[in-house]
Amino acid sequence: MPGAMERKAVFSTVSGQPVKAVYRPEDIADLDYQRDLGDPGQYPFVRGVYPTMYRGRLWTMRQFSGFGTAEDTNARFKYLLEHGETGLSTAFDFPTLLGYDSDHPRAMGEVGKLGVAIDTLDDMERLFSGIRLDRVSTSMTINAPAAILWAMYLVVAEKQGVSWDQVSGTIQNDILKEYIAQKTFVFPPQPSMRLIVDTFEFGSRHVPRWNTISISGYHIREAGATAVQELAFTLADGMAYVQAGIERGLDVDEFAPRLSFFFNAHNDLFEEVAKYRAARRIWARQMRERFGARNPRSWLMRFHTQTAGCSLTAQQPECNIIRTTVQALAAVLGGTQSLHTNSMDEALALPSEKAVRIALRTQQILAEESGVANTIDPLAGSYFVEALTNQMEEQAEEYFRKIEALGGMVRAIELGFPQREIADSAYRYQKALEAGEQVVVGVNKYVLEEKITIPILRVDPEVERRQIARLQRIRAERDGGAVRECLRRLEDEARGTGNLMYPILECVRAYCSLGEMMDTLRRVFGTYREPAIY
Repeated sequence: MPGAMERKAVFSTVSGQPVKAVYRPEDIADLDYQRDLGDPGQYPFVRGVYPTMYRGRLWTMRQFSGFGTAEDTNARFKYLLEHGETGLSTAFDFPTLLGYDSDHPRAMGEVGKLGVAIDTLDDMERLFSGIRLDRVSTSMTINAPAAILWAMYLVVAEKQGVSWDQVSGTIQNDILKEYIAQKTFVFPPQPSMRLIVDTFEFGSRHVPRWNTISISGYHIREAGATAVQELAFTLADGMAYVQAGIERGLDVDEFAPRLSFFFNAHNDLFEEVAKYRAARRIWARQMRERFGARNPRSWLMRFHTQTAGCSLTAQQPECNIIRTTVQALAAVLGGTQSLHTNSMDEALALPSEKAVRIALRTQQILAEESGVANTIDPLAGSYFVEALTNQMEEQAEEYFRKIEALGGMVRAIELGFPQREIADSAYRYQKALEAGEQVVVGVNKYVLEEKITIPILRVDPEVERRQIARLQRIRAERDGGAVRECLRRLEDEARGTGNLMYPILECVRAYCSLGEMMDTLRRVFGTYREPAIY
C-alpha cells in the first residue's frame, strides 16, 4: 500500500533494469495481440516458433561435453545418451579452438584440459565411434576452425555410410562474438566472414538439415554484458551475417532458415524470459521487413540455451544446482529449442559424471514433473513480462541505431564499441557485488567456511603424451604426397574467391591435420591482433 516500508530503496533486475512494485494494464496499453504477440508458431513468434511447442515435442536435452582424448569424450557421450540425453554438444580444447595441433609449442599443457583434443580425421572418427550420425544431432562449439571441424564430421558420416542430407546438428561458427567476448579468433574479420558465408552456401546446397551458425549471446553475457547488451549485440551480429550472405549473392531464403542462436540463461527469471521473447520478435521483423525474406522459416529464431556459467560459485557448490534449476526454468518458459544445464562443480573443474547426471536430471524433472511444458508461453499477458519484453526491445533498438551510426557491427567491433560497453557493465556489476548491493549466496551473504568435499574430475597429464603420439603416427602412415597436394590446392583457393569447403574436405580426407590446414590459411589471411580497449 502507498507509504508502506519496503526492504530495499531500489528494486532492479540482475542487469540493473528498474522494477516497479506493481504492473497494471496501463503498462502495456499499446499492446496489440496480433501485431505484437501472435499465436505460437505465427509471426512475430513471440509466443514460440512452433504451433505446439513442448506439447508436441520437448526441447532437446544437449549437455556440453568434452575432455581428454576422443575416446574419453566418446565414453561421456555414451554415458549421457544412456541416461536420457537427446542431443550431443562438443567442447574442444584450447589448441583445437585456436587451430593448433597438439604438438605445437603453444598447445603445451592445454591438450585435452578444457575440451577434447582433435587433430585429424582419425580423432573425429574415434569421437563418434559407435554413434550413428543419422540418429543423433550434434552441436560443435568451434569458431575460427569451424569449417574444418565440420568437414571432419561430414567425412565421418561418409565413412559410416550416412548421406549428408541425413546429418543434423550445428556448428557455432560465430566469429564476431569472438572479437567481442571469447577471444578465440585467428584471422582478421573479413576472411573470417568469407569462411562463414562459405559454410552458409555449402550447407544450403549439400547438408540441408544442418545449422551452419549458432549466433551466440552466451559468451557475450559471460564476459559481463547485461541482458539487453546480450540481446542487442547478438542480433546485430546475426544481421551482419545475413548481410554478408546477401552480398555474396545468396538468396536470403536459401540460407536464413538454417541460422540458429545461442543464449545465456541467467538468474533473473523474468528478465531472461522477456529477453527470449523480445529476441524472437525483433528477429522476425528484421528478417521480413529489412531483409525481405519471404519464407516464414527465415523469420524464425530457433535457439539453444545454456545456464550461466558465470553465476556458478566455488563456495557452497551444491547451491549451483538451485541456480541452474531457476535458469533452466527461465529457458523453458522462454521457449528454447535445446538446453544445456551446468553442473554444480563447474566453477572448480570439468564436471564429474555424478554432477553432469544431476544437471541432466534437472532438465528431466522440469520436463516430466513440473508441468511447465504442458502449455505454451504461460507467462504471456503478464503485465510485468509484456512490459519488460517491450522495454528490452526498445533498448536493443537503441543499440542497433548506435551500431549503424558507427558503420555496422564489424566496424563497431573494430572500434571497440561493444567491448567497452560490456567492460563498463562488468565493472558496475562487480562494484555492486563488493558493496553488497548485488547478493550472491555463499559469496557475500550466508557465507560458510568449509572445505570442498565434492569429487573433482582431473584430466590425466598422460593424455597429452598419448595425443601427440597418435598425431605423429597418423603423419607417418598417411600419404605425404596427397597431403602436400591437398594443402597446395587449399592455399590456391584461399588466394582466389572459391568456396573453401571443397578443398577443406579434400584435405580432411587425406588426413591433413587441423594445424596444417589452419597454417595454410594463416599464410594467406594473416592473423588478427586486437586493438587495446580503454
